[in-house]
Amino acid sequence: MSTSVVFMGTPEFAVPILQSLIDNPEYDVQAVLTQPDHHIGRKRTLHKSPVKELAEQYNIEVLQPAKLSKSPEMEKIISLQPDLMITAAYGQFLPTKLLAAAKIAAINVHGSLLPKYRGGAPIQYSIINGDKETGVSIMYMVKKMDAGDIISQRSIPIEDTDDSGTMFKKLSLLGRDLLSETLPKLISGDVNPVAQDPDKVVFSPNITSEQEQIDFHLPARLIDAKVRGLRPAPLGNMIIDGLRTKIYDVTPLEEKTALEPGKVVRVTKHQLVIAAGDGTTYQINKLKPAGKKAMDITSYLNGHKNITEGGQVVSED
Repeated sequence: MSTSVVFMGTPEFAVPILQSLIDNPEYDVQAVLTQPDHHIGRKRTLHKSPVKELAEQYNIEVLQPAKLSKSPEMEKIISLQPDLMITAAYGQFLPTKLLAAAKIAAINVHGSLLPKYRGGAPIQYSIINGDKETGVSIMYMVKKMDAGDIISQRSIPIEDTDDSGTMFKKLSLLGRDLLSETLPKLISGDVNPVAQDPDKVVFSPNITSEQEQIDFHLPARLIDAKVRGLRPAPLGNMIIDGLRTKIYDVTPLEEKTALEPGKVVRVTKHQLVIAAGDGTTYQINKLKPAGKKAMDITSYLNGHKNITEGGQVVSED
């Protein structure tokens, strides 16, 4: 007899995890919860979540409450009395009453090495902070955010070329594989959960517009880390040559400088090298000034002949 599952997830991160459950005859996905459809772009086109699109391919019932607590959809899930509730980047808190309806367990696939990076943006923060590794934690769900006992965990390195986009994909697949290995043990009771150390908790709240601004006084290594952590969206930004400018790609350099952060160390037809904190330097490879298209640095410099060595090209608001 298959194990009944209610799955809760929204973004692309959750898709391989849901797909693995659908593909495995040991599990019966009875329903999927995901965030409501939302409008995108100037034309306000209505978009379904990636999880909803996948569920509909297999004719799985999709529930989309704007607020889960006390909703008819919550009562529907409780009435199903599933063996397992599995969440992966769903985007809403689950009430205690709902968690208690799972016969075996309510668990979460979370994209960090808990207790580090509880919250909605663990992947972004792991890159922004210059961490060398991150991972996936599978934990019991409790009312407090990402605070449940850890059932299983696996790490993965963060490469210097990784950004949030590449790490989302890597961690999604890692989470899929770890969940596949963990579920049989969980169902049989062959697990040894570990409580999270409260002294090691680090939070990673959703990125705000203020956090998208890149502090140009940071060392070049951390400027690069923030650029990658905010790519492909929402993208970090700086004031460059007087304009708010989105930064797609930079390269930290080995060379040092005595110039103050934000000043031009070197400018050629194809290169713009800028001073950062601690005497470090970096070059900008791709950027998008406000009101213009994204462009490589050569195209940018063609239209900014006023940028000269020693000048203050990056500034405060």
